[in-house]
Amino acid sequence: MRSRSDLLETAVLGVLSSSPLHGYELRKQLSLLLGRFRAFSYGTLYPALKSLQARGLIAAAEPAPAAPPARGGKARAARRAAGGPDAAAAPSRVAGRRARIVYELTAEGKEHLQAVLASSGPAAWEDESFDVRFALFAQTDADTRLRILEGRRTRLTERLEAVRESAARTFERLDEYTLELQRHGLEQVEREVRWLDGLITTERDRAARRGPHNEKERG
Repeated sequence: MRSRSDLLETAVLGVLSSSPLHGYELRKQLSLLLGRFRAFSYGTLYPALKSLQARGLIAAAEPAPAAPPARGGKARAARRAAGGPDAAAAPSRVAGRRARIVYELTAEGKEHLQAVLASSGPAAWEDESFDVRFALFAQTDADTRLRILEGRRTRLTERLEAVRESAARTFERLDEYTLELQRHGLEQVEREVRWLDGLITTERDRAARRGPHNEKERG
């Protein structure tokens, strides 16, 4: 199972693959991408950014400050050029605003992200890993998507059978509230399995439609 820091780093790289972003906007995009499924605290975002920088996967730069707006009149322009009172006024206001650091993927970061998105082993099926990987499915190739969905379904089916067997063994010893909680958990897993069945069917149908088209193009 991948650690939460690894999952956060994958999400960050996935968001930055679209465009460079400063920290505040990156946080917003992560929230939109993962929504209620985010598996990390935003308090860990900046340490993750530092780690990615140290490994050369992202780069950070401060944007060049904008030139101060003209304040009217050739006399004032002349005083600024001569170092008069107006000369220090605008720069001091610019310097007073903290520049936002912009983060972007490096070539190494792009390669690393592609390697992660191409993986489809058991680590991608776990609860928190699956949420992050599913959020990045738009950047994942079709075959890998299908393998992850099928693997996730297998994992949940195994879990479902284990919970049912446990419930059957302990049914007479559980109180009504524990039984109700157990039933609720079973229903949640069953709903996700049905949801996965629909996604798998959709991916397989798309693959079937692509097949003849690709064969025609190669012919």
